[in-house]
Amino acid sequence: MRFRQPLIDIGLIALAGADIWFNPLTDEPIGVAVAVLACLALAVRRRYPLLVVAFTLPAALVQGAMVAPFVALYTLARQSRDRRLLIACAAVASVIGAVPSPLDEDPGDLASSLVYFGYTLATSAFPVVLGQLVQARQELRQRLVEIEDAKEHERVLHAQAILARERAQLAREMHDVVSHQVSLIAVQAGALQVAAGDAQTREAARTIRSLSVGTLDELRTMVTLLRSSGDDTTELTPQPTLADLRTLVNNSGIEVTLAGDLALPVGTPAQRALYRTVQEALTNVRKHAPGASATVEVWHDGKVVGVTITNSAPSRPSLPLPGARQGLVGLQERADLLHGSFESGPTSEGGFQVRMKLPILTD
Repeated sequence: MRFRQPLIDIGLIALAGADIWFNPLTDEPIGVAVAVLACLALAVRRRYPLLVVAFTLPAALVQGAMVAPFVALYTLARQSRDRRLLIACAAVASVIGAVPSPLDEDPGDLASSLVYFGYTLATSAFPVVLGQLVQARQELRQRLVEIEDAKEHERVLHAQAILARERAQLAREMHDVVSHQVSLIAVQAGALQVAAGDAQTREAARTIRSLSVGTLDELRTMVTLLRSSGDDTTELTPQPTLADLRTLVNNSGIEVTLAGDLALPVGTPAQRALYRTVQEALTNVRKHAPGASATVEVWHDGKVVGVTITNSAPSRPSLPLPGARQGLVGLQERADLLHGSFESGPTSEGGFQVRMKLPILTD
């Protein structure tokens, strides 16, 4: 696969050279130089498609070349979305193919030139139409991949929402029922400890009360954990931190610029919240802003730490994909839980910005 494109380019250059070699209009040095330049220009057709078209058209005029302009027009049509430019290039190629060569001693008549113009117009339009069809096919394939990614993301969000509801319900049950019952046990054990007449009973009541109080503390901790992790997955893998941001950015599939200090003196919950903010924002960029680039900035001022993700306007229309907005809601809940703030909204340049700010609290 690594040598596929160079081999294709070599084959096309050889084919274009053979086209001119076996059907030359002139043996003049200037004609040969123009033909050689047209063939060699095909080697950079992917990087400079419009320039290669300009280099191959003189060969069509002087030497009647067909393969080199055909390949150049196809490459330009495959990469460009400017329909007016493509029409103009095809029209110019048709005119150049129809007019007599300035090196030809027989200029021909106007009628034959007009007939040949119709032929060259169809010939020039074919690579343009073919290139546009290939471009549309590639975009459709990319859109299908984006749809599958979006659906997978929505399934994950739906599963996380269900898990969050179950955890919230379990936390309420533990708080309202179990904690209440254990509290009653602690109160009754305390009363028994005061009212008991013998030392053995008082000691047993004291032990029951002590165990009940410890159990209440553990229950409160469990309830807090259930409520605070309601939108996390249940994987038993280490939770991500700011140190994992670079890997996340490199694997995002979009052009991202990462700036800021990733070794900030903040606790693990805050680092995890900032990481999830970047993860959700980049997912939304890939989903709702195809072709856009993004900037991730991690910042702090000594009292607060935050992250700002800003993406540019999409380079092509986005698909009308469904969105439950559970991701942004979850980020707002994370910010509230950590006594921070969360903002999101469109920018004046047509992009979107997400910003989370948290107080600096170390573990």
